[in-house]
Amino acid sequence: MASLQFHGNVNANIRYDVSLDPARESNLFGLLMGLQLAMGMEPNPRLPKWWPKWLNLGGKFLAKFYCSMVIFTSLHLGVLFTKTTLDVLPTGELQAITDALTMTIIYFFTGYGTIYWCVRSRRLLLYMEHINREYRHHSLAGVTFVSSHAAFRKSWNFTAVWIMACLLGVITWGVTPLILGIRMLPLQCWYPFDALAPVTYSAMYATQLFGQVLVGVTFGFGGSLFVTLSLLLLGQFDVLYCSLKNLDAHARLLSGESVNGLRLLQEELLLEDSTRELNQYAVLQEHPTDLLMMLAGRQSPGPGNAFHSALVECVRLHRFILHCSLELENLFSPYCLVKSLQITFQLCLLVFVGVSGTREVLRIVNQLQYLGLTLFELLMFTYCGELLSRHSIRSGDAFWRGSWWKHAHFIRQDILIFLVNSRRAVHVTAGKFYVMDVNRLRSVITQAFSFLTLLQKLAAKKAETEL
Repeated sequence: MASLQFHGNVNANIRYDVSLDPARESNLFGLLMGLQLAMGMEPNPRLPKWWPKWLNLGGKFLAKFYCSMVIFTSLHLGVLFTKTTLDVLPTGELQAITDALTMTIIYFFTGYGTIYWCVRSRRLLLYMEHINREYRHHSLAGVTFVSSHAAFRKSWNFTAVWIMACLLGVITWGVTPLILGIRMLPLQCWYPFDALAPVTYSAMYATQLFGQVLVGVTFGFGGSLFVTLSLLLLGQFDVLYCSLKNLDAHARLLSGESVNGLRLLQEELLLEDSTRELNQYAVLQEHPTDLLMMLAGRQSPGPGNAFHSALVECVRLHRFILHCSLELENLFSPYCLVKSLQITFQLCLLVFVGVSGTREVLRIVNQLQYLGLTLFELLMFTYCGELLSRHSIRSGDAFWRGSWWKHAHFIRQDILIFLVNSRRAVHVTAGKFYVMDVNRLRSVITQAFSFLTLLQKLAAKKAETEL
């Protein structure tokens, strides 16, 4: 077995258990990168180095052209729905106005999201590569361990399910005319020509259906990217906390402690479910280490104190997590600001249309799908932000579980520096104005229903005027 000094970092062959500690993943973001490229949010893809120069130039040109086409599709539908909204405003029909305004907001945000990730694509790629290169795939060698592969598996499963749910919601809306067997477009918006004419109908239908797919993917990509990064960072915090908990065990393991002494320590740290401290870890699960395998592969410790060396590695991991968290904030702060405004208005309009609109079955199903996806998307951003904020300041708690006081004479100054830095909470904000947490969830819903009350009063007033 290789060195027991720490996680092995980029060495995928260092594993504590064949089934519970899978090999290191070389790319944690393969699904998201493929989705970003497929839906026109990567204008500068990294093409194979063996491609000839002419093919490389052609590939880059096609990528930029495809991104431009995707952006134009979203924005031109937003402009058409803006014209539709302006046309129905004089009629005073609140249902028609809210329908058109809802689609206007959706398509302009789709255009904004696509442009935003195109502009940030290079920075996002560097961020992903940095995480792939530096993340720790399991904790410090000790009597217990956690594997970050569980966080990767959860993030991959969530991304797949969320993208499929978003596509299902928008495609159902897009194929409604086909289900009903009527000749009409899925999106009722203004055109400067007859969109139902035989020459233009098929092209307009395909364009609107493609636009609906773009809506689903754009909404799904932003949310799944945020949840994936949040889960991976929470997993790295869990790796850090398990490493801090095993600092004393790590030092005793390298110093030649007997297997009986290590088993007693293992039983002390890994208590039964009825007596174990709750919520030590956010996404990972702690497992006992195979002590016989560890002792068989044990090497002599290098020069210096093993406890101090392990603490230094934990500090490096903590600095890596804080750096990645800061970059997460920089990437998502402008996006979350616009996303919060979009969700507030969209939630209000969807609820109003659902309450005051017609009672067609397919229409109700589509409205419920959009409403459910919107609410869940808001919950994703705020709940993951809350988890990061709360879990990021628990380094001190994990440190106390590691019996550090037995080695205090080696690490006096290091303890003070580490404990001060451990109180730096991670926050994801919306435009630096407010934190994305459960308080923001409550305020967005409150604002949305305030607008809903205003719309209902306007509708009631209009009904009284007509009487």
